[in-house]
Amino acid sequence: MRTVAILPVKAFGRAKQRLGVAVPDKPALAAAMLADVLAALARVPELDGVIVVTAEPSAAGAARAAGARVVHDPVEAGQSAAAMLGIAATDADRALLVPGDCPALDPAEVSALLKGSDHNRAVVIVPDRHGTGTNALLLTPPDVIEPAFGPGSFARHRELAGTAGVAELPSLTLDIDTPEDLATLLARSDGAPRTRALLGEAAAA
Repeated sequence: MRTVAILPVKAFGRAKQRLGVAVPDKPALAAAMLADVLAALARVPELDGVIVVTAEPSAAGAARAAGARVVHDPVEAGQSAAAMLGIAATDADRALLVPGDCPALDPAEVSALLKGSDHNRAVVIVPDRHGTGTNALLLTPPDVIEPAFGPGSFARHRELAGTAGVAELPSLTLDIDTPEDLATLLARSDGAPRTRALLGEAAAA
């Protein structure tokens, strides 16, 4: 079963505004997080490819350097619309929709998800750490439902799917949107090397 990962990536200049003054250089943070996610996905043998959907030239360059395919996002209408662009661009049997802001992503957890998924379940939802949002979707086939990310998306995806599996992936529950998320990331003992290095440099400056 051919499987691709699809990452919608917002233009770095528009990213992570909720972090406020906690991170002065938000484009650099967005780039570091994307680099961590791409590096992690490159170590997942069950993936046959990675698609990055973006209008950000730096993200496109990083994606190509990592061996990923780039799909241009001309409108930037949001994560769900970008995910649909990626879905339309693939002929794979499965798609794993993952965000570019989960820098602690663990390749072993992604491998276990892909190897252990019940192929009779067309949709597997990976919730965020609050249990109300969705940080990843495994879709078989990729267009089985139309993604509906955003606040309250966990319940929406369950309703859209009818019968959905739920997978708890600790490294994928943490997306970085707020200063509290940053603190949670830094309290971890592993993962996100590029993001951690950037935050360390910022703290030392």
